[in-house]
Amino acid sequence: MISEDEVAAFQRDGAIVVRGLFADWIDVMARGIARNMAEPGPYASENAVTEGRFFDDHCNWPRIPEFEQVIRESPAAEVAARAMRSDTAQIFHDHVLVKEPGTPKETPWHQDGPYYFVEGQQTVSMWIPLDPVREASLRLIAGSHRWQGMVRPVSWADDSDFYDADQQWTEVPDPDANPEDFTVLEWAMDPGDAVLFDFRTVHGARGNSGGSRRRALSLRWVGDDARYVERPGRTSPPYPGHDMVAGQRLREDWFPIIWRQG
Repeated sequence: MISEDEVAAFQRDGAIVVRGLFADWIDVMARGIARNMAEPGPYASENAVTEGRFFDDHCNWPRIPEFEQVIRESPAAEVAARAMRSDTAQIFHDHVLVKEPGTPKETPWHQDGPYYFVEGQQTVSMWIPLDPVREASLRLIAGSHRWQGMVRPVSWADDSDFYDADQQWTEVPDPDANPEDFTVLEWAMDPGDAVLFDFRTVHGARGNSGGSRRRALSLRWVGDDARYVERPGRTSPPYPGHDMVAGQRLREDWFPIIWRQG
């Protein structure tokens, strides 16, 4: 499912592509995304585009059986654990991202980690397209998961600061303006391929100006060393009422361990 060379590349670069990992799960994921778009959850967003449509929603797997099936029965959890070099794979959340044809809005450069209330070196997000992706693929900065400071989290709607608090952040990079300073990883992808990347890896995506949809399901996982951390404001996702304290492992009744070594 994932080779030791791929695991080593993930640890080194913070991102890899695994071909065909979910080839047998495309129809299940497609049904789940269709159900999610027909029945959006409380965190659904249309991302205020002037052309096309950019829908995203997250934290729906407990109510969408297709997503739960992928999480519990597909190779995702074991592959996540092996990529993280963790004895466990604990589901954090799912995330649907759909850019309809003719949607030029880009996904801005960011790290996922600063938006979350979890920190650790054993984290992985799986970005799985359900449509062929060429120009609208994910782009990632190799090695950025090892940067000392976290990148300033901003609102995707207007680029304003996500948290209303003073904190030391690394400014959002612009690899296109300074290509000599960064190594950007980007792959043409087919349905069922998956990009695996660390929560700390800086990434973004081009707009979808072509004539085909770009549906993607992301699955976010944490490993043995992941712990709850306080942020200077409401996180995304927020999970109100979680009652966790700093330094605690994520509560398993909300974030179950799906795979365990042995």
